[in-house]
Amino acid sequence: MEIISVEFIKSSPDLASCPKPSLPEYAFAGRSNVGKSSLINMLTGRKNLAKTSSSPGKTQTINHFLVNGAWYLVDLPGYGYARTSKAIKKEFPYLIRDYLLNRKTLACLFVLIDCRHKPLENDRDFITWAGQNQVPLVLCFTKSDKLSAAQLQHKLHLYRERLSETWEPLPDFLITSSVNQKGKEELIDIIDRSNNRMNA
Repeated sequence: MEIISVEFIKSSPDLASCPKPSLPEYAFAGRSNVGKSSLINMLTGRKNLAKTSSSPGKTQTINHFLVNGAWYLVDLPGYGYARTSKAIKKEFPYLIRDYLLNRKTLACLFVLIDCRHKPLENDRDFITWAGQNQVPLVLCFTKSDKLSAAQLQHKLHLYRERLSETWEPLPDFLITSSVNQKGKEELIDIIDRSNNRMNA
Protein backbone atom coordinates (compact mmCIF):
# COMPACT_ATOMS: atom_id res chain seq x y z
CA MET A 1 0.00 0.00 0.00
CA GLU A 2 1.19 3.48 -0.87
CA ILE A 3 -0.03 6.45 1.15
CA ILE A 4 -1.20 8.90 -1.50
CA SER A 5 -3.43 11.30 0.41
CA VAL A 6 -3.73 12.35 4.05
CA GLU A 7 -6.37 14.80 5.23
CA PHE A 8 -6.84 16.19 8.73
CA ILE A 9 -10.52 15.75 9.59
CA LYS A 10 -10.99 17.05 13.13
CA SER A 11 -9.86 17.19 16.75
CA SER A 12 -12.39 15.80 19.21
CA PRO A 13 -12.51 16.54 22.95
CA ASP A 14 -14.55 13.37 23.59
CA LEU A 15 -15.75 10.21 21.86
CA ALA A 16 -19.16 11.67 20.98
CA SER A 17 -17.46 14.39 18.93
CA CYS A 18 -15.46 11.96 16.77
CA PRO A 19 -16.32 11.46 13.10
CA LYS A 20 -19.12 9.01 12.36
CA PRO A 21 -17.66 5.49 12.73
CA SER A 22 -17.61 4.18 9.17
CA LEU A 23 -14.01 3.30 8.26
CA PRO A 24 -11.25 1.23 9.94
CA GLU A 25 -9.27 3.22 12.50
CA TYR A 26 -5.65 2.76 13.57
CA ALA A 27 -4.86 4.56 16.81
CA PHE A 28 -1.46 5.63 18.11
CA ALA A 29 -0.92 6.11 21.85
CA GLY A 30 2.00 6.34 24.24
CA ARG A 31 3.62 8.24 27.06
CA SER A 32 4.12 11.93 26.43
CA ASN A 33 7.33 12.68 24.53
CA VAL A 34 7.63 9.11 23.20
CA GLY A 35 8.00 10.38 19.63
CA LYS A 36 4.42 9.79 18.54
CA SER A 37 4.08 12.85 16.30
CA SER A 38 7.43 12.15 14.62
CA LEU A 39 6.41 8.55 13.95
CA ILE A 40 3.05 9.60 12.48
CA ASN A 41 4.79 12.12 10.23
CA MET A 42 7.30 9.46 9.14
CA LEU A 43 4.56 6.93 8.44
CA THR A 44 2.52 9.32 6.29
CA GLY A 45 5.48 11.04 4.64
CA ARG A 46 4.21 14.45 5.80
CA LYS A 47 6.63 16.60 7.79
CA ASN A 48 4.10 18.55 9.83
CA LEU A 49 0.95 16.45 9.80
CA ALA A 50 1.14 15.79 13.54
CA LYS A 51 2.57 18.72 15.46
CA THR A 52 5.78 17.94 17.32
CA SER A 53 6.71 19.93 20.39
CA SER A 54 9.51 20.24 22.91
CA SER A 55 6.78 20.46 25.56
CA PRO A 56 5.38 16.97 26.27
CA GLY A 57 1.62 16.57 26.57
CA LYS A 58 0.76 18.74 23.55
CA THR A 59 -1.93 16.41 22.18
CA GLN A 60 -5.01 16.71 24.40
CA THR A 61 -7.73 15.65 21.97
CA ILE A 62 -8.51 12.72 19.66
CA ASN A 63 -7.21 13.70 16.22
CA HIS A 64 -8.53 11.97 13.09
CA PHE A 65 -6.64 11.92 9.78
CA LEU A 66 -8.25 10.34 6.70
CA VAL A 67 -5.72 8.32 4.70
CA ASN A 68 -6.29 7.43 1.03
CA GLY A 69 -9.97 8.13 1.63
CA ALA A 70 -10.16 4.60 3.05
CA TRP A 71 -9.06 4.54 6.71
CA TYR A 72 -8.39 6.78 9.68
CA LEU A 73 -5.12 7.33 11.47
CA VAL A 74 -6.01 8.42 15.01
CA ASP A 75 -3.61 10.38 17.20
CA LEU A 76 -4.56 9.86 20.86
CA PRO A 77 -3.47 12.02 23.82
CA GLY A 78 -0.28 11.10 25.63
CA TYR A 79 -0.26 9.79 29.17
CA GLY A 80 2.08 9.86 32.13
CA TYR A 81 3.40 13.42 31.98
CA ALA A 82 3.42 14.89 35.49
CA ARG A 83 3.66 18.56 34.49
CA THR A 84 0.29 18.48 32.77
CA SER A 85 -2.26 20.25 34.94
CA LYS A 86 -4.15 17.94 37.29
CA ALA A 87 -7.50 18.70 35.66
CA ILE A 88 -6.28 17.83 32.18
CA LYS A 89 -4.20 14.88 33.37
CA LYS A 90 -7.27 13.37 35.00
CA GLU A 91 -9.16 13.54 31.71
CA PHE A 92 -6.45 11.83 29.68
CA PRO A 93 -7.06 8.30 30.94
CA TYR A 94 -10.84 8.61 30.56
CA LEU A 95 -10.63 10.08 27.05
CA ILE A 96 -8.31 7.30 25.89
CA ARG A 97 -10.24 4.61 27.74
CA ASP A 98 -13.61 5.70 26.37
CA TYR A 99 -12.31 5.70 22.81
CA LEU A 100 -10.55 2.32 23.06
CA LEU A 101 -13.46 0.56 24.76
CA ASN A 102 -16.30 1.98 22.69
CA ARG A 103 -15.02 2.84 19.21
CA LYS A 104 -16.46 0.01 17.13
CA THR A 105 -14.32 0.76 14.07
CA LEU A 106 -10.99 0.54 15.94
CA ALA A 107 -8.91 -2.02 14.02
CA CYS A 108 -5.61 -1.79 15.91
CA LEU A 109 -3.93 0.20 18.66
CA PHE A 110 -0.24 0.93 18.24
CA VAL A 111 1.27 1.48 21.70
CA LEU A 112 4.49 3.49 21.40
CA ILE A 113 7.33 2.81 23.83
CA ASP A 114 10.69 4.60 24.02
CA CYS A 115 13.14 1.72 23.63
CA ARG A 116 15.84 3.55 25.59
CA HIS A 117 14.05 2.99 28.89
CA LYS A 118 13.55 -0.10 31.00
CA PRO A 119 9.90 -1.25 31.33
CA LEU A 120 8.03 1.64 32.95
CA GLU A 121 5.08 1.14 35.25
CA ASN A 122 2.59 3.31 33.39
CA ASP A 123 3.47 1.65 30.07
CA ARG A 124 3.04 -1.82 31.60
CA ASP A 125 -0.24 -0.81 33.23
CA PHE A 126 -1.60 0.62 29.97
CA ILE A 127 -0.57 -2.43 27.93
CA THR A 128 -2.04 -4.78 30.53
CA TRP A 129 -5.30 -2.82 30.67
CA ALA A 130 -5.60 -2.89 26.87
CA GLY A 131 -4.97 -6.62 26.81
CA GLN A 132 -7.48 -7.34 29.56
CA ASN A 133 -10.08 -5.42 27.55
CA GLN A 134 -9.20 -7.29 24.35
CA VAL A 135 -8.04 -4.19 22.48
CA PRO A 136 -6.06 -5.41 19.42
CA LEU A 137 -2.59 -3.96 19.80
CA VAL A 138 0.98 -3.87 18.52
CA LEU A 139 3.89 -2.54 20.61
CA CYS A 140 6.01 -0.03 18.66
CA PHE A 141 9.43 0.65 20.14
CA THR A 142 10.49 4.14 19.06
CA LYS A 143 13.87 5.89 18.80
CA SER A 144 15.72 2.68 17.96
CA ASP A 145 18.44 4.75 16.25
CA LYS A 146 19.53 5.91 19.71
CA LEU A 147 20.73 2.43 20.75
CA SER A 148 23.24 -0.09 19.47
CA ALA A 149 21.91 -3.42 18.25
CA ALA A 150 23.04 -5.10 21.48
CA GLN A 151 21.46 -2.43 23.68
CA LEU A 152 18.20 -2.68 21.75
CA GLN A 153 18.04 -6.46 22.09
CA HIS A 154 18.68 -6.14 25.83
CA LYS A 155 15.78 -3.69 26.25
CA LEU A 156 13.46 -5.91 24.20
CA HIS A 157 14.46 -8.90 26.32
CA LEU A 158 13.54 -6.98 29.47
CA TYR A 159 10.12 -6.18 28.00
CA ARG A 160 9.49 -9.75 26.88
CA GLU A 161 10.52 -11.01 30.30
CA ARG A 162 8.30 -8.57 32.17
CA LEU A 163 5.27 -8.94 29.90
CA SER A 164 5.53 -12.73 30.05
CA GLU A 165 4.39 -12.45 33.66
CA THR A 166 0.89 -11.49 32.51
CA TRP A 167 0.75 -12.20 28.74
CA GLU A 168 0.49 -15.43 26.78
CA PRO A 169 1.16 -15.15 23.92
CA LEU A 170 3.04 -11.84 23.89
CA PRO A 171 1.73 -8.98 21.72
CA ASP A 172 3.61 -8.28 18.49
CA PHE A 173 6.73 -6.11 18.75
CA LEU A 174 7.74 -3.60 16.07
CA ILE A 175 11.01 -1.63 16.04
CA THR A 176 10.78 1.90 14.64
CA SER A 177 12.77 5.07 14.13
CA SER A 178 11.48 8.31 12.64
CA VAL A 179 15.09 9.28 11.89
CA ASN A 180 15.95 6.43 9.52
CA GLN A 181 12.34 5.35 8.77
CA LYS A 182 12.87 1.93 10.32
CA GLY A 183 9.57 0.10 10.71
CA LYS A 184 7.66 2.25 8.20
CA GLU A 185 7.03 -0.55 5.70
CA GLU A 186 6.11 -2.97 8.50
CA LEU A 187 3.57 -0.50 9.91
CA ILE A 188 2.00 0.07 6.51
CA ASP A 189 1.89 -3.69 5.90
CA ILE A 190 0.08 -4.32 9.20
CA ILE A 191 -2.54 -1.69 8.31
CA ASP A 192 -2.86 -2.93 4.73
CA ARG A 193 -3.37 -6.56 5.77
CA SER A 194 -5.91 -5.51 8.39
CA ASN A 195 -7.85 -3.44 5.85
CA ASN A 196 -7.87 -6.37 3.42
CA ARG A 197 -9.25 -8.70 6.11
CA MET A 198 -11.98 -6.24 7.03
CA ASN A 199 -12.96 -5.72 3.40
CA ALA A 200 -12.93 -9.43 2.53
